[in-house]
Amino acid sequence: MALAECNGGKVAREAKALVSSSVYWANGADQPELMYQVMINRAVRSPDPFVQMRGRWIVRRLSPHCCRIELSVLPKGREELRLLFAMGWETANIHLGSRSVVKQIRQHLDRLKPGWLSVSARNMADAVTRDWRAWKKSAGS
Repeated sequence: MALAECNGGKVAREAKALVSSSVYWANGADQPELMYQVMINRAVRSPDPFVQMRGRWIVRRLSPHCCRIELSVLPKGREELRLLFAMGWETANIHLGSRSVVKQIRQHLDRLKPGWLSVSARNMADAVTRDWRAWKKSAGS
């Protein structure tokens, strides 16, 4: 993390190395070309003017008003589904930047059964919980 001077104030920035999915490493496969900048450029949304690519590093501004949202601290009547919809919308914006496959993506989504996302998310959560329990047991905790 670094601090930069901006109009007399300090702005925190973070730098993170960009790496391929650990699936490639775990399988001993060649690391594919990272397409982060291409995805940012093609995304169907307003770009963040403070995100910069520097080689295999991403540098972005940290804001005191940007933080992880813990669902457990939201008030009653919170709108998790609205939040998740917004998160999914942003993910879709990134994928819609892959212009050559948008038609295929839409056709695939049209073939899915209603509720597929909830079922898939539940299955994924169950799998992660099983993996975590197995890891915890093997770690002797």
